[in-house]
Amino acid sequence: MNHIILLRHAHSQANEKNILAGRMSGVGLSDKGKGQALSLVERIGAASIDHLHISPMQRCQETIQPWMLSKHSSTLKTSSIDDAFDEVDYGNWSGLPLNKLRKDPLWSVIQNKPSQVKFPGGESIKAAQKRAVSQVDELIGARSKKNHLIVTHADLIKLMVTHFIGNKLDNFQHIAIDPATFTVLRYDTHHLDLLTTNSSDSLERILGK
Repeated sequence: MNHIILLRHAHSQANEKNILAGRMSGVGLSDKGKGQALSLVERIGAASIDHLHISPMQRCQETIQPWMLSKHSSTLKTSSIDDAFDEVDYGNWSGLPLNKLRKDPLWSVIQNKPSQVKFPGGESIKAAQKRAVSQVDELIGARSKKNHLIVTHADLIKLMVTHFIGNKLDNFQHIAIDPATFTVLRYDTHHLDLLTTNSSDSLERILGK
């Protein structure tokens, strides 16, 4: 079978400080996140990964680096930084404390009608979903169907899952995606199924289910 494996980056310095990092530069992993990244060496393990796609954000690259440096990455055919899986551009909200943002009137709209939201100075949630989904569609439609591991961000994963299970964009906030968890889509020529979400299990066990 062929799989789209979505991995949220490990716990970041922004998570630790409770701020919305967005596309700020210099946001790496927290000490907790570095431990999670090391654990991914065994959690991904020898699961066959053919193609690796990584968000440009530092925290995503640091998440997958220990595995890439391990013996388990020998199955990789290609590895690339992919802008399609970059964090949502939160514009003027980037770098602000979440406690402050929750008091903004736009916060309620984001939670209840995100399809109507465009971040001030940034992109719309609808546009973020479109770019990520379009790229996955290309991967699924490729002549050589293989296992693709995508290291990206919580909102992007939630937006992709919402689309591929046929749900409405306004419902994407109902999906939980924790740091360093796997969400896996299994596909063939005719079907795409959601295999698991927000899993802390090993990838070998997930793909073996």
